[in-house]
Amino acid sequence: MAKNGLKKWFAQKWVDIGSKKKDGSFAKCGRSKQKADAKRKYPKCVPLAKAKRMTESQRRSAVQRKRSKAQGVGGKPTNVKTFVKKAGGGMAVRGMKFVGVR
Repeated sequence: MAKNGLKKWFAQKWVDIGSKKKDGSFAKCGRSKQKADAKRKYPKCVPLAKAKRMTESQRRSAVQRKRSKAQGVGGKPTNVKTFVKKAGGGMAVRGMKFVGVR
């Protein structure tokens, strides 16, 4: 039986792409209410599989867009897209040629 929906979401390992450890791995997603995490910046969380597929510049761009928005407005978390779309409708991905819509 294929996992999809909420079961799939909970089964994935979510990591914070904004805080990379010294060994190259990513920190676990989220923040605790501990004093040590009080100064930690807002996390940009994605599934581990997606984090590994992203280039360093894609990760930096996603984190920068997340942190540039006002956080926790109205008591709700702030969401931003992980990948930016180009003006022409294609996705801005390094190393791939954009052909366009035909």
